[in-house]
Amino acid sequence: MKLPRRRLLSVAAAGALPLLPRRVTAQAYPSRPVHVVEGFGAGGAPDIIARLSGEWLGERLGRPFIIENRSGAAGKIATELVARSAPDGHTLLVITAVNAIDTAFGYKLGYDFVRDIVPVASIYDVPYVMEVHPSVPANTVAEFVAFAKANPGKVNMGSAGTGTGTHVTAELFKMMSGVDLYHVPYRGAQAIQGIVAGQVQVYFGVVSSSLGHIKGGRLRALAVTTANRSPALPEVPALNEFLPGYEASSWYGLGAPRGTPTEIVGKLNREVNAILADPKALARLEDQGGRVLPGSPTDFTQLIGAEIEKWGKVIRTANIRPE
Repeated sequence: MKLPRRRLLSVAAAGALPLLPRRVTAQAYPSRPVHVVEGFGAGGAPDIIARLSGEWLGERLGRPFIIENRSGAAGKIATELVARSAPDGHTLLVITAVNAIDTAFGYKLGYDFVRDIVPVASIYDVPYVMEVHPSVPANTVAEFVAFAKANPGKVNMGSAGTGTGTHVTAELFKMMSGVDLYHVPYRGAQAIQGIVAGQVQVYFGVVSSSLGHIKGGRLRALAVTTANRSPALPEVPALNEFLPGYEASSWYGLGAPRGTPTEIVGKLNREVNAILADPKALARLEDQGGRVLPGSPTDFTQLIGAEIEKWGKVIRTANIRPE
């Protein structure tokens, strides 16, 4: 499903139309605890981002930001909950790259992500890392491509599930490198266990969840997927050093229900950007292996639109069918 960026921007703007008087809304917010909903469970990257941003926003705005873990259906349960919430800024969603991928798939859901969720602020993105089991005879991307081409369809590629970020990033690699890998979908975090056990040979895992295994020698990192090298793995090259133009990341931000007043969206965005400029917050986020993503609500909307378009092309070209 292709959504023109102009449509995404116009829907987001319409969704943020103020419902309350401008000055009163901005000055009074928040008037009670704010609930931040994330859809992937305690301990994962979205939960970490939710807790860090909630802690900092609570300190700055003087009200508790309560984290709600509503895991299930790859974040769809959490997204629908927020989409159906009152548009007063007191219920927020941790938006992830999965929301864009789901939209690109064109799932028939109880909500329309582009229409019903207003992008508030991008926060952070983190690379995936192309990693192999130590038994794989490859120390570089070029060596892995040669190995895979010598064994077409016999090299197992793990993912956290069909249509997840770990899957579509690998499919993009397949398309650009011309290799034939056999896809083995797992359920979420079981994928990292599968490659550590040698059940699959290659996996595109999020850096933050793979670092311990890489540093412990249980996995070998061949490349990171962002345009530049990651400070968390400075000796590991970026994949576009081998495949020019390759770029992918797992990113996170905050969203609100459609109709949330523009003054509240703007206030939250300013506070998030102030947090991202704080050296202590910056250091804590970079410890997770990624980089901060300051910007306006429009910037975040454009990022989401570009990601929907990009992954839609990959999904169609690879003929990926949702489970």
